[in-house]
Amino acid sequence: MPEITIVNTSPLFYLHQLGLLELLNELYGHITVPAAVEMELKQGQTQGEDVPQLENYTWVEIRSVSMPKYLQLIADLGPGESEVLALAMNHPSSLVILDDKLARRIAEMQGFRLTGTAGVLLRAKQQGFVTALKPVIEKLLDLDFRLKPDLITAILELSGEA
Repeated sequence: MPEITIVNTSPLFYLHQLGLLELLNELYGHITVPAAVEMELKQGQTQGEDVPQLENYTWVEIRSVSMPKYLQLIADLGPGESEVLALAMNHPSSLVILDDKLARRIAEMQGFRLTGTAGVLLRAKQQGFVTALKPVIEKLLDLDFRLKPDLITAILELSGEA
């Protein structure tokens, strides 16, 4: 079990949109969300997006984090991604859940344990929390979530649905 599970904005947003946000609780128990992620969700709400209200989930902890200088210098990282990575640096045995390509590359270079929205869904299927993954993936794609076709194929093969 990871020391902590740190979740970025997009997995929270998309799992909420799918009606599957509780999977994070089922799979990981308590999750940690940086303050910048909470702010990104609140900004989405003010723009009319249907986003999760994190204060309604007792298994979500919001944490403030101080940013290392080098992360502040990466202009293409959003505040949420930067704070997720900063938190992970403070908790080396954590699991990081994020989808952003650049942030994932940095997490991999740092040696962090990493998954994304699709990985959460695959694990949920493997542990019996989701009965059929293919319709969930199709709905995720309808929400404009980007997954490469070969990754979809691999996920469906791993889930036994190919």
